[in-house]
Amino acid sequence: MDIKKIIPCVTMENPVAEAKFYNDAGADEVAFFDANATRESIDKNIPIIKEITSEIDIPLIACGGVRRLEDIKKLLYAGASKVCMNSAPRNDISIVSEASDRFGSERIIVTIDLTEVSDPIEYGLRLKEAGCGELLILHHNSFPDYPDIVKKIRTRVKLPTIVSSYSTDGAKIADLLAETNAESISLYNLEQHDVMQIKQECRKKKVPVNLFESSIPFSEFKLDEKGLIPCIAQDYKTGAVLMMAYMNEESYMKTIETGRMTYYSRSRQELWTKGETSGHFQYVKSLIIDCDKDTILAKVSQVGAACHTGNPTCFYTPLVTKEYNDTNPLTVFKDVYDIIMDRKKNPKEGSYTNYLFDKGIDKILKKFGEEATEVVIAAKNPDPEEMKYEISDLLYHMMVLMAERSMTWDDIIKELADRE
Repeated sequence: MDIKKIIPCVTMENPVAEAKFYNDAGADEVAFFDANATRESIDKNIPIIKEITSEIDIPLIACGGVRRLEDIKKLLYAGASKVCMNSAPRNDISIVSEASDRFGSERIIVTIDLTEVSDPIEYGLRLKEAGCGELLILHHNSFPDYPDIVKKIRTRVKLPTIVSSYSTDGAKIADLLAETNAESISLYNLEQHDVMQIKQECRKKKVPVNLFESSIPFSEFKLDEKGLIPCIAQDYKTGAVLMMAYMNEESYMKTIETGRMTYYSRSRQELWTKGETSGHFQYVKSLIIDCDKDTILAKVSQVGAACHTGNPTCFYTPLVTKEYNDTNPLTVFKDVYDIIMDRKKNPKEGSYTNYLFDKGIDKILKKFGEEATEVVIAAKNPDPEEMKYEISDLLYHMMVLMAERSMTWDDIIKELADRE
Protein backbone atom coordinates (compact mmCIF):
# COMPACT_ATOMS: atom_id res chain seq x y z
CA MET A 1 0.00 0.00 0.00
CA ASP A 2 1.50 3.33 -1.08
CA ILE A 3 1.90 5.89 1.69
CA LYS A 4 0.39 9.28 0.82
CA LYS A 5 2.55 12.34 1.46
CA ILE A 6 1.42 15.57 3.11
CA ILE A 7 3.41 18.56 1.77
CA PRO A 8 2.75 21.96 3.39
CA CYS A 9 3.84 25.06 1.50
CA VAL A 10 5.74 27.66 3.57
CA THR A 11 5.06 31.36 3.15
CA MET A 12 7.59 34.08 2.42
CA GLU A 13 6.82 35.78 5.73
CA ASN A 14 8.93 33.40 7.83
CA PRO A 15 9.92 30.43 5.63
CA VAL A 16 12.73 29.02 7.77
CA ALA A 17 10.72 28.89 11.01
CA GLU A 18 7.70 27.45 9.21
CA ALA A 19 9.75 24.79 7.47
CA LYS A 20 11.33 23.81 10.81
CA PHE A 21 7.86 23.60 12.39
CA TYR A 22 6.50 21.35 9.64
CA ASN A 23 9.65 19.23 9.70
CA ASP A 24 9.01 18.51 13.38
CA ALA A 25 5.22 18.39 13.13
CA GLY A 26 4.96 15.41 10.78
CA ALA A 27 5.17 16.72 7.21
CA ASP A 28 6.65 14.30 4.67
CA GLU A 29 8.10 17.05 2.48
CA VAL A 30 7.87 20.83 2.48
CA ALA A 31 7.46 23.22 -0.46
CA PHE A 32 9.04 26.67 -0.70
CA PHE A 33 7.14 28.89 -3.15
CA ASP A 34 7.88 32.50 -4.00
CA ALA A 35 5.24 33.91 -6.34
CA ASN A 36 7.32 37.05 -6.95
CA ALA A 37 10.25 34.98 -8.21
CA THR A 38 8.48 34.78 -11.57
CA ARG A 39 9.17 38.51 -11.98
CA GLU A 40 12.43 38.72 -10.08
CA SER A 41 15.65 36.75 -9.93
CA ILE A 42 15.61 33.54 -7.89
CA ASP A 43 19.06 34.45 -6.54
CA LYS A 44 17.60 36.19 -3.50
CA ASN A 45 15.96 32.89 -2.48
CA ILE A 46 19.13 30.79 -2.61
CA PRO A 47 20.31 31.79 0.92
CA ILE A 48 16.80 31.10 2.25
CA ILE A 49 16.73 27.63 0.71
CA LYS A 50 20.19 26.91 2.10
CA GLU A 51 19.08 27.95 5.58
CA ILE A 52 15.88 25.91 5.37
CA THR A 53 17.67 22.74 4.26
CA SER A 54 20.22 23.15 7.06
CA GLU A 55 17.34 23.12 9.58
CA ILE A 56 15.15 20.28 8.27
CA ASP A 57 15.49 16.53 7.68
CA ILE A 58 12.70 16.12 5.13
CA PRO A 59 12.95 16.90 1.38
CA LEU A 60 12.38 20.46 0.16
CA ILE A 61 10.61 21.26 -3.11
CA ALA A 62 11.63 24.64 -4.58
CA CYS A 63 8.93 26.33 -6.67
CA GLY A 64 8.65 29.62 -8.51
CA GLY A 65 10.78 31.63 -10.90
CA VAL A 66 12.42 28.78 -12.82
CA ARG A 67 13.09 29.93 -16.37
CA ARG A 68 16.44 28.37 -17.27
CA LEU A 69 18.44 25.22 -16.65
CA GLU A 70 20.81 27.37 -14.61
CA ASP A 71 17.94 28.22 -12.22
CA ILE A 72 17.30 24.52 -11.62
CA LYS A 73 20.98 23.92 -10.95
CA LYS A 74 21.13 26.79 -8.44
CA LEU A 75 18.09 25.53 -6.53
CA LEU A 76 19.29 21.92 -6.40
CA TYR A 77 22.80 22.93 -5.40
CA ALA A 78 21.31 25.13 -2.67
CA GLY A 79 19.84 21.98 -1.13
CA ALA A 80 16.41 21.49 -2.74
CA SER A 81 15.57 17.83 -3.34
CA LYS A 82 13.23 18.65 -6.21
CA VAL A 83 12.43 21.65 -8.40
CA CYS A 84 8.93 22.47 -9.60
CA MET A 85 8.41 24.43 -12.83
CA ASN A 86 5.25 26.13 -14.04
CA SER A 87 5.31 28.35 -17.12
CA ALA A 88 8.83 27.56 -18.43
CA PRO A 89 7.92 24.15 -19.95
CA ARG A 90 4.83 25.64 -21.59
CA ASN A 91 7.12 28.12 -23.36
CA ASP A 92 9.82 25.58 -24.20
CA ILE A 93 9.40 21.95 -23.18
CA SER A 94 13.05 21.20 -23.92
CA ILE A 95 13.94 22.56 -20.47
CA VAL A 96 12.31 19.43 -19.01
CA SER A 97 14.42 17.12 -21.16
CA GLU A 98 17.62 19.01 -20.38
CA ALA A 99 16.89 19.07 -16.64
CA SER A 100 15.91 15.39 -16.56
CA ASP A 101 19.03 14.33 -18.47
CA ARG A 102 21.33 16.33 -16.20
CA PHE A 103 19.75 15.94 -12.76
CA GLY A 104 17.40 12.93 -13.04
CA SER A 105 13.68 12.86 -13.74
CA GLU A 106 12.89 12.11 -10.09
CA ARG A 107 14.00 15.65 -9.20
CA ILE A 108 11.83 17.41 -11.77
CA ILE A 109 8.18 18.36 -11.08
CA VAL A 110 6.04 20.27 -13.55
CA THR A 111 2.81 22.07 -12.74
CA ILE A 112 -0.31 21.57 -14.79
CA ASP A 113 -2.28 24.74 -14.09
CA LEU A 114 -5.87 23.90 -15.08
CA THR A 115 -6.64 27.59 -15.59
CA GLU A 116 -3.79 27.89 -18.12
CA VAL A 117 -3.69 24.50 -19.89
CA SER A 118 -6.58 23.72 -22.22
CA ASP A 119 -5.73 20.02 -22.70
CA PRO A 120 -4.06 18.79 -19.49
CA ILE A 121 -3.86 15.16 -20.64
CA GLU A 122 -2.08 15.98 -23.89
CA TYR A 123 0.26 18.33 -22.03
CA GLY A 124 0.92 15.69 -19.37
CA LEU A 125 1.85 13.12 -22.04
CA ARG A 126 4.30 15.58 -23.60
CA LEU A 127 5.84 16.25 -20.20
CA LYS A 128 6.24 12.54 -19.52
CA GLU A 129 7.90 11.99 -22.87
CA ALA A 130 10.27 14.89 -22.13
CA GLY A 131 11.36 13.26 -18.87
CA CYS A 132 9.20 14.87 -16.19
CA GLY A 133 9.17 12.78 -13.02
CA GLU A 134 6.10 14.14 -11.19
CA LEU A 135 3.08 16.35 -11.82
CA LEU A 136 1.46 19.01 -9.64
CA ILE A 137 -2.18 19.65 -10.62
CA LEU A 138 -3.21 23.17 -9.57
CA HIS A 139 -6.48 24.92 -8.81
CA HIS A 140 -8.57 22.45 -6.89
CA ASN A 141 -10.87 25.24 -5.68
CA SER A 142 -11.66 26.53 -9.19
CA PHE A 143 -12.94 23.24 -10.61
CA PRO A 144 -15.84 21.31 -9.01
CA ASP A 145 -14.82 18.26 -11.08
CA TYR A 146 -11.18 18.54 -10.02
CA PRO A 147 -10.98 14.92 -8.69
CA ASP A 148 -12.28 13.54 -12.00
CA ILE A 149 -9.83 15.67 -13.99
CA VAL A 150 -6.94 14.43 -11.85
CA LYS A 151 -8.02 10.79 -12.22
CA LYS A 152 -8.17 11.14 -16.01
CA ILE A 153 -4.70 12.69 -16.10
CA ARG A 154 -3.31 9.95 -13.84
CA THR A 155 -4.93 7.18 -15.87
CA ARG A 156 -3.54 8.41 -19.17
CA VAL A 157 -0.22 9.92 -18.17
CA LYS A 158 0.77 7.48 -15.43
CA LEU A 159 3.10 9.77 -13.49
CA PRO A 160 3.25 10.34 -9.71
CA THR A 161 0.87 13.19 -8.96
CA ILE A 162 0.56 15.92 -6.33
CA VAL A 163 -2.88 17.44 -5.84
CA SER A 164 -3.34 20.86 -4.28
CA SER A 165 -5.67 22.22 -1.63
CA TYR A 166 -6.15 25.35 0.45
CA SER A 167 -8.00 23.41 3.15
CA THR A 168 -6.51 22.31 6.46
CA ASP A 169 -9.55 20.16 7.26
CA GLY A 170 -8.14 16.65 7.71
CA ALA A 171 -11.35 14.95 6.58
CA LYS A 172 -11.51 16.99 3.35
CA ILE A 173 -7.83 16.34 2.66
CA ALA A 174 -8.36 12.61 3.20
CA ASP A 175 -11.36 12.66 0.84
CA LEU A 176 -9.37 14.44 -1.89
CA LEU A 177 -6.52 11.94 -1.63
CA ALA A 178 -8.97 9.04 -1.72
CA GLU A 179 -10.97 10.43 -4.65
CA THR A 180 -7.92 11.19 -6.80
CA ASN A 181 -5.63 8.40 -5.54
CA ALA A 182 -2.80 10.94 -5.85
CA GLU A 183 0.52 10.13 -4.22
CA SER A 184 0.78 13.49 -2.43
CA ILE A 185 -1.15 16.60 -1.49
CA SER A 186 0.31 20.10 -1.28
CA LEU A 187 -1.36 22.42 1.21
CA TYR A 188 -1.39 26.14 0.40
CA ASN A 189 -2.62 27.91 3.48
CA LEU A 190 -1.30 30.88 5.44
CA GLU A 191 -2.32 29.31 8.74
CA GLN A 192 0.12 26.98 10.47
CA HIS A 193 -1.57 23.60 10.67
CA ASP A 194 -1.06 20.41 12.66
CA VAL A 195 0.06 17.81 10.12
CA MET A 196 -0.20 14.93 12.61
CA GLN A 197 -3.85 15.79 13.23
CA ILE A 198 -4.49 15.80 9.46
CA LYS A 199 -2.83 12.40 9.22
CA GLN A 200 -4.98 11.02 12.03
CA GLU A 201 -8.07 12.09 10.05
CA CYS A 202 -6.61 10.35 7.00
CA ARG A 203 -6.14 7.17 9.00
CA LYS A 204 -9.78 7.27 10.13
CA LYS A 205 -10.78 7.33 6.46
CA LYS A 206 -8.38 4.47 5.65
CA VAL A 207 -6.04 6.70 3.62
CA PRO A 208 -2.51 5.35 4.21
CA VAL A 209 -0.17 7.97 5.65
CA ASN A 210 3.12 7.92 7.54
CA LEU A 211 2.35 7.81 11.27
CA PHE A 212 4.15 6.53 14.35
CA GLU A 213 3.48 2.90 15.25
CA SER A 214 4.75 1.12 18.37
CA SER A 215 6.58 -2.10 17.48
CA ILE A 216 5.90 -3.48 20.99
CA PRO A 217 2.57 -3.13 22.83
CA PHE A 218 2.65 -1.11 26.05
CA SER A 219 1.41 -4.19 27.92
CA GLU A 220 4.86 -5.77 27.43
CA PHE A 221 6.70 -2.91 29.13
CA LYS A 222 7.93 -3.46 32.70
CA LEU A 223 6.23 -0.80 34.84
CA ASP A 224 6.58 0.28 38.45
CA GLU A 225 3.87 -0.35 41.04
CA LYS A 226 1.98 2.74 39.80
CA GLY A 227 1.94 1.62 36.18
CA LEU A 228 4.65 4.08 35.10
CA ILE A 229 7.84 3.77 33.07
CA PRO A 230 10.72 6.29 33.13
CA CYS A 231 11.52 8.07 29.88
CA ILE A 232 14.81 9.84 29.11
CA ALA A 233 14.66 12.57 26.46
CA GLN A 234 17.75 13.11 24.32
CA ASP A 235 18.45 15.68 21.58
CA TYR A 236 18.34 13.67 18.36
CA LYS A 237 21.21 15.58 16.74
CA THR A 238 23.64 16.49 19.52
CA GLY A 239 22.99 13.48 21.74
CA ALA A 240 22.61 15.77 24.79
CA VAL A 241 20.51 14.25 27.58
CA LEU A 242 17.70 16.75 28.16
CA MET A 243 15.44 15.48 30.94
CA MET A 244 13.77 12.48 32.55
CA ALA A 245 10.07 12.05 33.25
CA TYR A 246 7.50 9.27 33.52
CA MET A 247 4.90 7.88 31.13
CA ASN A 248 1.81 5.77 31.60
CA GLU A 249 -0.03 3.99 28.82
CA GLU A 250 -2.26 6.98 28.06
CA SER A 251 0.64 9.42 27.77
CA TYR A 252 2.60 6.92 25.65
CA MET A 253 -0.28 6.49 23.23
CA LYS A 254 -0.86 10.27 23.05
CA THR A 255 2.83 10.77 22.29
CA ILE A 256 2.58 8.36 19.37
CA GLU A 257 -0.65 9.93 18.13
CA THR A 258 0.47 13.57 18.27
CA GLY A 259 4.22 13.25 17.71
CA ARG A 260 4.81 15.48 20.76
CA MET A 261 6.28 14.10 23.99
CA THR A 262 3.56 13.69 26.58
CA TYR A 263 4.34 12.55 30.10
CA TYR A 264 2.51 11.68 33.33
CA SER A 265 2.95 14.00 36.29
CA ARG A 266 3.24 11.99 39.52
CA SER A 267 2.69 15.09 41.68
CA ARG A 268 -0.39 16.36 39.81
CA GLN A 269 -1.52 12.89 38.73
CA GLU A 270 -2.34 14.01 35.21
CA LEU A 271 -0.94 14.01 31.68
CA TRP A 272 1.25 16.89 30.54
CA THR A 273 2.55 17.64 27.08
CA LYS A 274 6.02 19.13 27.23
CA GLY A 275 5.83 22.74 25.99
CA GLU A 276 2.07 23.12 26.31
CA THR A 277 2.46 26.30 28.37
CA SER A 278 6.02 27.37 27.48
CA GLY A 279 5.97 26.52 23.78
CA HIS A 280 9.12 24.41 24.31
CA PHE A 281 7.70 21.31 22.67
CA GLN A 282 9.60 18.09 22.17
CA TYR A 283 8.89 16.54 18.78
CA VAL A 284 9.43 12.80 18.54
CA LYS A 285 12.11 11.47 16.22
CA SER A 286 12.27 7.97 17.72
CA LEU A 287 11.27 6.02 20.83
CA ILE A 288 13.57 3.17 21.92
CA ILE A 289 13.17 0.76 24.82
CA ASP A 290 16.07 -0.80 26.72
CA CYS A 291 16.89 -4.51 26.99
CA ASP A 292 14.81 -4.98 30.19
CA LYS A 293 11.87 -3.06 28.71
CA ASP A 294 11.75 -0.85 31.79
CA THR A 295 13.12 2.46 30.42
CA ILE A 296 12.31 4.44 27.27
CA LEU A 297 14.81 6.59 25.40
CA ALA A 298 13.12 9.34 23.39
CA LYS A 299 15.18 11.07 20.70
CA VAL A 300 13.51 14.42 20.15
CA SER A 301 13.76 17.77 18.43
CA GLN A 302 13.67 20.22 21.33
CA VAL A 303 12.16 23.66 20.84
CA GLY A 304 13.75 26.14 23.23
CA ALA A 305 15.00 24.97 26.62
CA ALA A 306 14.22 21.54 28.03
CA CYS A 307 14.49 22.64 31.67
CA HIS A 308 11.90 24.81 33.43
CA THR A 309 14.83 26.89 34.77
CA GLY A 310 15.65 28.02 31.24
CA ASN A 311 18.71 25.80 30.96
CA PRO A 312 19.05 23.79 27.73
CA THR A 313 19.07 20.55 29.75
CA CYS A 314 17.93 19.60 33.23
CA PHE A 315 21.35 18.00 33.86
CA TYR A 316 23.48 21.07 34.52
CA THR A 317 24.56 20.65 38.16
CA PRO A 318 27.90 18.80 38.55
CA LEU A 319 28.27 16.52 41.57
CA VAL A 320 31.51 14.60 41.00
CA THR A 321 34.01 15.35 38.23
CA LYS A 322 37.25 13.81 37.04
CA GLU A 323 39.34 15.41 34.33
CA TYR A 324 39.06 13.61 31.02
CA ASN A 325 39.35 14.30 27.32
CA ASP A 326 35.81 14.75 26.01
CA THR A 327 36.84 15.82 22.50
CA ASN A 328 34.28 14.48 20.06
CA PRO A 329 35.91 13.78 16.68
CA LEU A 330 32.53 14.15 15.02
CA THR A 331 32.17 17.77 16.16
CA VAL A 332 35.76 19.03 15.84
CA PHE A 333 35.30 20.17 12.23
CA LYS A 334 32.10 22.00 13.10
CA ASP A 335 33.68 23.66 16.15
CA VAL A 336 36.66 24.92 14.11
CA TYR A 337 34.34 26.06 11.31
CA ASP A 338 32.18 27.95 13.83
CA ILE A 339 35.28 29.80 15.10
CA ILE A 340 36.21 30.72 11.52
CA MET A 341 32.69 32.00 10.85
CA ASP A 342 32.79 34.00 14.09
CA ARG A 343 36.02 35.66 12.89
CA LYS A 344 34.28 36.51 9.63
CA LYS A 345 31.31 38.09 11.39
CA ASN A 346 33.31 39.60 14.28
CA PRO A 347 36.82 40.47 13.00
CA LYS A 348 39.63 40.28 15.54
CA GLU A 349 42.78 42.38 15.20
CA GLY A 350 45.86 40.30 14.44
CA SER A 351 43.82 37.24 13.42
CA TYR A 352 45.35 35.25 10.56
CA THR A 353 41.85 34.15 9.60
CA ASN A 354 40.75 37.77 9.23
CA TYR A 355 43.89 38.47 7.24
CA LEU A 356 42.78 35.82 4.73
CA PHE A 357 39.22 37.17 4.57
CA ASP A 358 40.54 40.72 4.07
CA LYS A 359 42.78 39.61 1.20
CA GLY A 360 39.84 37.87 -0.50
CA ILE A 361 39.14 34.78 -2.51
CA ASP A 362 42.30 34.80 -4.64
CA LYS A 363 44.57 34.78 -1.57
CA ILE A 364 42.49 32.01 0.07
CA LEU A 365 42.66 29.89 -3.09
CA LYS A 366 46.43 30.46 -3.36
CA LYS A 367 46.97 29.28 0.23
CA PHE A 368 44.66 26.29 -0.26
CA GLY A 369 46.64 25.27 -3.36
CA GLU A 370 49.94 25.68 -1.52
CA GLU A 371 48.74 23.53 1.38
CA ALA A 372 47.50 20.82 -1.01
CA THR A 373 50.98 20.71 -2.55
CA GLU A 374 52.53 20.49 0.93
CA VAL A 375 50.36 17.45 1.69
CA VAL A 376 51.59 15.74 -1.49
CA ILE A 377 55.21 16.44 -0.57
CA ALA A 378 54.72 15.30 3.03
CA ALA A 379 53.06 12.08 1.86
CA LYS A 380 56.33 11.11 0.11
CA ASN A 381 58.14 11.43 3.45
CA PRO A 382 58.29 8.18 5.45
CA ASP A 383 57.59 10.12 8.67
CA PRO A 384 53.74 10.40 9.00
CA GLU A 385 54.00 13.22 11.56
CA GLU A 386 54.74 15.80 8.89
CA MET A 387 51.72 14.75 6.85
CA LYS A 388 49.52 15.10 9.96
CA TYR A 389 50.46 18.77 10.28
CA GLU A 390 50.10 19.50 6.57
CA ILE A 391 46.65 17.85 6.36
CA SER A 392 45.54 19.92 9.37
CA ASP A 393 46.71 23.10 7.60
CA LEU A 394 44.90 22.03 4.42
CA LEU A 395 41.65 21.36 6.26
CA TYR A 396 41.85 24.73 8.03
CA HIS A 397 42.33 26.62 4.76
CA MET A 398 39.57 24.54 3.17
CA MET A 399 37.19 25.66 5.93
CA VAL A 400 38.19 29.29 5.40
CA LEU A 401 37.35 28.79 1.72
CA MET A 402 34.01 27.22 2.67
CA ALA A 403 33.21 30.16 4.98
CA GLU A 404 34.17 32.65 2.28
CA ARG A 405 31.69 30.97 -0.06
CA SER A 406 29.02 30.55 2.68
CA MET A 407 29.19 26.76 2.48
CA THR A 408 28.68 24.72 5.66
CA TRP A 409 29.59 21.22 6.77
CA ASP A 410 25.88 20.38 6.58
CA ASP A 411 26.03 21.11 2.84
CA ILE A 412 28.93 18.68 2.44
CA ILE A 413 27.41 15.99 4.66
CA LYS A 414 24.09 16.10 2.80
CA GLU A 415 25.84 15.84 -0.55
CA LEU A 416 27.87 12.84 0.63
CA ALA A 417 24.76 11.23 2.10
CA ASP A 418 22.93 11.67 -1.23
CA ARG A 419 25.77 9.86 -2.99
CA GLU A 420 25.30 6.80 -0.79
